[in-house]
Amino acid sequence: MTRDVPKAELHCHIEGAAPTQLARSQALKYGVDINHLIDGERFVWQDFTSFLTAYDAVAALFRTEEDYALLAEQYLSSIARQGAIYSEVFTSPDHARNAGLSPQAYLNGLGEGMRRAKEKHDIEGRIIITCVRHFGPETAIDVARFAASIPHPLVTGFGMGGDERMGSHKDFAPAFDIARAAGLGITTHAGEVVGAESVTDALDHVHPTRIGHGVRAIEDPAVMQRLVDEGVVLEVCPGSNISLSVYDKMKDHPFAALKNAGVKVTINSDDPPFFATNLGEEYQTVHSVFGLSEAELRHTTRTALECAFVDEETRAALIAKL
Repeated sequence: MTRDVPKAELHCHIEGAAPTQLARSQALKYGVDINHLIDGERFVWQDFTSFLTAYDAVAALFRTEEDYALLAEQYLSSIARQGAIYSEVFTSPDHARNAGLSPQAYLNGLGEGMRRAKEKHDIEGRIIITCVRHFGPETAIDVARFAASIPHPLVTGFGMGGDERMGSHKDFAPAFDIARAAGLGITTHAGEVVGAESVTDALDHVHPTRIGHGVRAIEDPAVMQRLVDEGVVLEVCPGSNISLSVYDKMKDHPFAALKNAGVKVTINSDDPPFFATNLGEEYQTVHSVFGLSEAELRHTTRTALECAFVDEETRAALIAKL
């Protein structure tokens, strides 16, 4: 039923989107054994710590500009076949440096992969540069300055990931101010591992237009109402939330409750092969479990496009495809 619904994704970590088949070929290329990390089309992990270990092991398989071009091309092409017309991916200059690649080459590779996917499948792609929370505020400022230089035409946003339990958004406000002054869209992870107070912390100190996850706002009606009043959009990743035990079962997930309360929600996959999911399956889950009709799913896609970090001409062209 959801196969023909046009889809858009705002929340996906590009290294975490590497298909297992591509990871295998990259491992063979570099002489790395990752067989213990792969089971069919998903990566294997047991808890949050082993998830991070597996994620870093997969990320380390991408070491050149062409490696990243191939990754971006394959991921955007895969979701285009699932009906996606737009994709934003989170990137981290720290991953590039760990791979021995310059942040500029990293972005150039990703941009080339997006260009190829667009040429083949007519899918638009954009890049959100992220700082890592547990690396500290000073490092975040360096990343923000790099992002603010607009090192690639497809860089249109700035965000923060990492360990939500460390520090306050107040500590990182200067980095977000730098990015905002450069005209970049602002998003940040909050309300996933930590409760509704994390969402309030983000809203108070960095004033995002979108929040990654944000689902634990459900725990405080005042926070939910604030999201409604300020029009802040949540980048919801249902499959990820279940895999990482934010909620035990999909029927317990607050996607529908947030939507029914008037909070703007979107559908995303986060790190799809790590959570045995993909964007198409996430749309299907929202339909099957929460009962959203095709019209409601299209409206959810429209919500994503309306808050996407793109120029207005591109936005209008994307919305026209609905």
